[in-house]
Amino acid sequence: MSQKKNTNPKTKKSKVVVTSKGQKAKPKVVPTVSKRSTQASKTQRQPQEMMFNRDNYIFMLAGVGLIIVGLALMSGGKMPSPDVWDENLIYGFRRTVLAPFVILAGLGLEVYAIFK
Repeated sequence: MSQKKNTNPKTKKSKVVVTSKGQKAKPKVVPTVSKRSTQASKTQRQPQEMMFNRDNYIFMLAGVGLIIVGLALMSGGKMPSPDVWDENLIYGFRRTVLAPFVILAGLGLEVYAIFK
């Protein structure tokens, strides 16, 4: 091995560079080949089956429709006269029982459509 001393005029510190005479100057670099592209070309890709089919989407749309119908049943409730309070307009069967039941049925149908 031979050692060379280089001095930097700005810092006035010497640097030692060690070289060996047996090493080649530049090693030969071989480009890498992707294994993924060669495997993909050998095997043909099969089309994957979709997660949901037509029936699932129909059930999902029906569930969304039931939820919208339930929200429409729950809406309204404006009093015809500001001087008169009619609790049947707000606390009637349609808004307190029927509408939440329809919304829950729509949510249940959504769960069924996803798990089917």
